Order: sequence, then structure tokens, then C-alpha cells
Amino acid sequence: MAYVRVPLLSVHWTRQAFLHWPYPPAVLQRLVPPHLEVDVFEGQGWVSLTPFVMSSTRVLGVPMPWGTFPETNLRTYVRRKGGPSGVWFLALDVTHPAMLAARLVGIPYALGHLSVQGRGRTCRYTGRRGRAGPGYDLEVRTDERIEAPHLLDSWLTDRFHVYSVSAGVLWRTPAAHEPWPLFRGTLVRLEESVLAAAGLPEPAGYPLVHTSPGVGPVRLGCARRG
Repeated sequence: MAYVRVPLLSVHWTRQAFLHWPYPPAVLQRLVPPHLEVDVFEGQGWVSLTPFVMSSTRVLGVPMPWGTFPETNLRTYVRRKGGPSGVWFLALDVTHPAMLAARLVGIPYALGHLSVQGRGRTCRYTGRRGRAGPGYDLEVRTDERIEAPHLLDSWLTDRFHVYSVSAGVLWRTPAAHEPWPLFRGTLVRLEESVLAAAGLPEPAGYPLVHTSPGVGPVRLGCARRG
């Protein structure tokens, strides 16, 4: 787990869904910079689509105006030789323009039209990048709690570093939080164009699905050279 003494950003991640697809590592390696190599689980790379809600957002301890808003990321898992494993974002969509400041260190935020609508154990997530960009419409049902997470469950969700590249420099942003309380999930419906827009081929089969009520506070530190 990362250690963050003074967080630049403090936030709760809530109403989270995770859709995970396996991919051959060679397919993913061409989408990440040469500074990094694709992290694998039993020889397999993975890509995850994760819509959720940001809430109680604070910048240097000061509450952010309109600090509750949806975000969605498409990510893969990477490792730097001699450094910790982490995530590499293939895409990041958000409704709050203040988050675009993270582009300074290469985190690829883009403004989008996102919504999260829950009813009982089912939650519907929709999103569109810009006015006519790639998007998704998915519905996930929460099933039983995972009392003893499998190694793959933890490998896919407990990641505490974000890698990015800006002006040829590799950056690493730490994110400290407790392990996710995880539930099994069932995919009720999925229409999406975000995988192809990120340069990914169509996945083979249905995704592995997790849901979580969330974690927080998540403490994100300042980016440092990777």
C-alpha cells in the first residue's frame, strides 16, 4: 500500500463497478510507454472499465465546489523495473473540469457526459466523451459479498500507484486507501465503444465483474518522477 503523508487530493470513491477482461500481454504492451511493462496474472494481462462516483472531494484539505460527480476510467496494469506495480489509464472521463489539471502530469482526463443511477441491487452507468465521442451504457447487479477475495480479485482492485507520462518524463502518483469491500457482480447489459477507441480489439467473452460500495478517504499524493 502507498503511503501519503500530506494528500494533494482526498476523496471517497463510491458506487463502484469493475468490468475486467483478459488480454494477451503483447496486445496491451503496444498501448503503454516503453518505460513500463504490462503486469500479468498467471501470464495474462487485463483491462478494466470502472465507473464510479467521486464524493467528499478535497484539494489540500479544502472542499472542492460541486465535489460529488461521476468518473469512469479504462485502465490496464503495469510494472516498472525496480518500482511498484500500478495502473496505466487508457482513458479517463469525468464531469468536473477541475480534474483536467491532472493532464499536467499526463493523466488523460477528458470531459464527458456521465450518469450513475442506482435502484436496489442494480446500478446503471452511462457515459459519452464530449458530444459525439466513444461511450458506454451498462447495467450491473450486485450479488454476494466476497468474504475471502481470490488472489485475482485483489490483484485487479488493490492498486496504489498511477503511472503517467508528460513531456517524455515518467510520473508516479500514489493513492493510499483501505482494501476494497468487494462483491460479485452480474452484467445485465453492456453497450460500449470505449475499448475500440482505446486501440483494443474486441475482448473474448464476458467480463469478470466486481462491485463495491466504495472506499474512503482515498489520499492521493503529489506526482513524483516514476
